[in-house]
Amino acid sequence: MHSSFFHETEILCSNIFKDEPCSKCEEGWEHHGGKCYYFSVSKSSWTVSRGGCRAKGGDLVKIDSREEQKFLDQRLKDIMNYPQDKFWFGLTDSAEEGRWLWVDGSLLDKSLTYWGYDEPDDWKGDYPDGEDCARMGVKDETSDLNSWFDASCNVAHRSICEKAEITGQPTGWLDF
Repeated sequence: MHSSFFHETEILCSNIFKDEPCSKCEEGWEHHGGKCYYFSVSKSSWTVSRGGCRAKGGDLVKIDSREEQKFLDQRLKDIMNYPQDKFWFGLTDSAEEGRWLWVDGSLLDKSLTYWGYDEPDDWKGDYPDGEDCARMGVKDETSDLNSWFDASCNVAHRSICEKAEITGQPTGWLDF
């Protein structure tokens, strides 16, 4: 039997410099810029991927800044297997062609996009329904962060989940 002195959701961490709350992510998630990211190993459709992220308490990643896109691009370069790995993120135009919405319902800011050359193109060659979901992650195919491509939502890809960091209270174990 496992016993604990703390409630499961209570986070305690050490901050030896300040008596301030500290932030972290659950095991298996990566901490960056106030958010936690999960890079899936398994592949599934966009909808199933989103369901998996939501089951973990997050959603497919919404990219809010150039800095966040740079972080994601670098992480994908570090972890992906070329050329088969591609990653779903939280952008779709499935409700209305050409009107790209984030998973939170907000409209894509066209000044903050990283589409690859001639993308999105809604190509219907292999998929008559077109390409209504966004993915990224082909090494050496793009330059300067332009790594977004539209794809059929039914194709199986890996995914990137995102959720807020967990804030805990310092343990004070180094207080003198």
